[in-house]
Amino acid sequence: MLKLKSASWIIALFLALAAIPFLANALSEPFYITFFARVLVYALAACALNLILGLGGLVSFGHAMFIGLGCYAVGGLDHYGVANGWLQLLVAIAVCAGVAVVVGAVCLRTSGIGFIMITLAFSQMLYFLMVSLTEFGGDDGLNILEPSDFGFFILSDSIDVYWAAFVLLLLMTIFFRQFRESPFGMVLRAAHINPRRVDAFGYSVFWTQLTAYTLSGIITGLAGFLLANLTAFASPSYIAWHVSGELIVMIVIGGIGLVTGPIIGALAFLVLEEVLKGWTTHWMLVMGPLIVLIALLGRNQFAWLKACLHRPAAAAVRMPAAYVPSARASTGEQP
Repeated sequence: MLKLKSASWIIALFLALAAIPFLANALSEPFYITFFARVLVYALAACALNLILGLGGLVSFGHAMFIGLGCYAVGGLDHYGVANGWLQLLVAIAVCAGVAVVVGAVCLRTSGIGFIMITLAFSQMLYFLMVSLTEFGGDDGLNILEPSDFGFFILSDSIDVYWAAFVLLLLMTIFFRQFRESPFGMVLRAAHINPRRVDAFGYSVFWTQLTAYTLSGIITGLAGFLLANLTAFASPSYIAWHVSGELIVMIVIGGIGLVTGPIIGALAFLVLEEVLKGWTTHWMLVMGPLIVLIALLGRNQFAWLKACLHRPAAAAVRMPAAYVPSARASTGEQP
């Protein structure tokens, strides 16, 4: 029953997302297509981070590094006149996989605050490297002149990027839903709860986490690939530490470890940001306390609404019979 409800919620969510381009065209508002394409791209990156954060408990503060690598895979090849989408995609995947293996092999030797700080350090190293590369525009960034051309499909407009991001996000959601309950997903979750016991059962915690980290990095790189085509621009600002922080906030808002949590979180975060920007130039003063408030409301944040609505029924089901007052006791009647 729970799986059926979860599937129904996922279907409803993606049907609503699929309707946005048609609604935007009907309203003659192309801005909405561009904006929600950005939402889907960041939701994809947040889903990738949720793979290691929500299941493995690995708080990576450097995942923006992979967004930047995906962007510069497009921008770098375009700079040299290569607009072949398949080649750009292959380079993005290969570079993100290689960097993820190296960074993960170093970071996973530690845990907790050490893991956070080392991932942040690697991300900042890449940031300052791209700032120093004047060949690719340095701090000013790099304009992308030609969109990625896949032959039968060209990412030349925001609507093309929207549908590409929509398909990838749908596949990622289905994958995450199956991955969470798969043997590998179970081992990854167990490695977060009790790594010693996982090792005792013969599973390698290090290789399990490294595989998950590498997979997460590759998927985040795909989000960067789409972002570069959406903005026609590659910039070191995509690698900045605050972008990694925003991805974590999106996951926290939507619900850590939930299948659709990063999607809801990205939607809520970016819509709220856009609305507040329209109201005041000091929108961060309002955004910050709101995020803190949401974080204090519960572990799975927006899930607290559902919990509040169902709390009385759930409490009645869980309450042991010995603690349920009978009608006889309430009236004072003796047994």
